[in-house]
Amino acid sequence: MKLNKDDIKKALETISVAGEGQNIVESGALQNIVTFGDEVVIDLKLSTPALHIKKRAEVDVMKAIHKHVYAKAKVEVKISVEAKEKKATNEIKGKPIPGIQNIIAVASGKGGVGKSTVTANLAVTLTKMGFKVGLLDADIYGPSGPIMFDVANEKPLSVTKDGKSKMKPVENYGVKILSIGFFTKPDQAVIWRGPMAAKALNQMIFDADWGELDFLLVDLPPGTGDIHLSIMQSMPITGALIVSTPQNVALADAKKAVSMFQQESINVPVLGICENMAYFTPEELPDNKYYIFGEKGAKYLADDIGVPFLGEIPLVQSLRESGDIGRPAALQDGTPLSESFKELTRNTVQQVVNRNNNLPPTEAIKITTMAGCSAVKNKKI
Repeated sequence: MKLNKDDIKKALETISVAGEGQNIVESGALQNIVTFGDEVVIDLKLSTPALHIKKRAEVDVMKAIHKHVYAKAKVEVKISVEAKEKKATNEIKGKPIPGIQNIIAVASGKGGVGKSTVTANLAVTLTKMGFKVGLLDADIYGPSGPIMFDVANEKPLSVTKDGKSKMKPVENYGVKILSIGFFTKPDQAVIWRGPMAAKALNQMIFDADWGELDFLLVDLPPGTGDIHLSIMQSMPITGALIVSTPQNVALADAKKAVSMFQQESINVPVLGICENMAYFTPEELPDNKYYIFGEKGAKYLADDIGVPFLGEIPLVQSLRESGDIGRPAALQDGTPLSESFKELTRNTVQQVVNRNNNLPPTEAIKITTMAGCSAVKNKKI
């Protein structure tokens, strides 16, 4: 039997290379078709050297020809690899959220280190510096954003944008906020499995009218688990900020959080480490420092693993009080706390600038197995 090239081409239009949306003809992967009676040689050019991708492409081509053209055809598949050059641009790739320039994930290896407090105060400090800021409270099982911003009794409104119904984030102190806490009762526990939690987060990410933002801060839950992977699969994270306290038990878990983002399959740049509860200062003795949890542990960790140290936040009573009443401490101008958060924020912004100037855009990760200052004056990040 003499094979027909047009029939073979139509058969190949039914398959695609793993990870690409178009079929192998539309994507340009198909380079040539040569036939000799009942024999056919297919030349493919792929953009990835991964062995499992190449093998799957070869098998899919053979199956398509045998199914749609001739079951006894002798098929040879020749594969070459030409990696696509990544453009050095600051445009967010992957699955972007329109209007959002930078997405910062705030994470910690363990709970109780003040990650949500740092996120809230980082957000209001950014707004004080003139940036447009949003906060996604992604801590599904312990949402504290509504309390810390004094909006626990508020509900996001429904608005229509481009013909679609969207959630309008709740806003206070210039920060746009969405949290699962807005959709549950104060005394109601969220008892969800991973997929359900991931679906709720995706709705808050992509079904929200965030508008134009310079920064979206994502307050992740403690640890390194399913929610973290869901977030990093859903949107391209510009960089991660790790919060830790100085003692060894917290530092050990903070190191794991850094390791998670730096894994090859995730590859999210780590902007740096913030040390919270760095020292205790009593209100009546403002010049005294008591290193209750150890001294400079997070700074030493940052130096050891080669990531920037972004700053230290003291443990003072007003920081706890401000969180409880829903008015972040960084709003109190001229206090040691506000100065600490200002330094942390400036260093974070500078690291975002450095990251965007020196690295290609982060893409939303793809999980393929079952086993991710002067800067303040220039608001164009």
